Amino acid sequence: MILEGLTTREINELNIEYLPRHTVPDMQRYFDEAARRSAAARERLSGHYDLAYGDTALQSVDIFPATNPGAPVFVFIHGGYWRAQDKSTYSEIAEPFVNAGATVVLPNYDLCPAVTITDIVQQMREALAWIYANITQFNGNPEKHYLSGHSAGGHLTGMMMATDWPAMGLPKDLLKGASPLSGLFDIEPHRHTELQGDIRLTAEEAAANSPQFLPLTATCPVLCAVGGGESGSFHRQSREFAEKCRAAGLPCEYLELNTDNHFDITDRLHKPEDPLTRAQLKLMGL
Repeated sequence: MILEGLTTREINELNIEYLPRHTVPDMQRYFDEAARRSAAARERLSGHYDLAYGDTALQSVDIFPATNPGAPVFVFIHGGYWRAQDKSTYSEIAEPFVNAGATVVLPNYDLCPAVTITDIVQQMREALAWIYANITQFNGNPEKHYLSGHSAGGHLTGMMMATDWPAMGLPKDLLKGASPLSGLFDIEPHRHTELQGDIRLTAEEAAANSPQFLPLTATCPVLCAVGGGESGSFHRQSREFAEKCRAAGLPCEYLELNTDNHFDITDRLHKPEDPLTRAQLKLMGL
């Protein structure tokens, strides 16, 4: 998408399309309730917290091991538009996946404006490399990586699907499944939204970090999901990325979930019988 010389009205429309705080008035409630549920989940689960994969405090992961060795590994990248949120809010997601037999990894990353989106993409690559090298210590199988993420985490999932893993000494088929949720695959519009003051995105950086326009290196099955009540732009982005995956020969399921807003969709993942949770588990063979 090429956006130049936008009017104030057009910029306001982009903000409404892409920034859920303009359309979900009780947005903070979702984070507060997820944080409360996650704290309770950590009481019930065996976890290893803030394990470093890089040099800064936020370059760390939480790991919830499977009971038995050789388990598939479910990695979930949080959203927050590259500038907010924390892995601890999403511990609740680990519970149904651990109970189904997976090892779950929740990575953090440095946030804009302290770093750029390019930096965050590289940090996620390094996080996955660290997980591959170390996950057997936590009953995970390094040959069974399944990656998911929401919003900005969906964008980062897409970027991992476009990564040259052999250049990092890792298998080309590192990802055995990918499921971006409410993802952002063309990030050019955000040069023109309220986010720009924090993300400081250049045209060149947007082009280099928009997986919609990059060759996909992934060879795995894909699940693209979006809330049925989300904006037309979120629907379009997920639909077009699903089409891109299919054009690349990847089996890809596209889901629009009821009337879900941008935050309802992640609320599903702590519920073992929810259709989205079950679809993710099915992707993993669980």
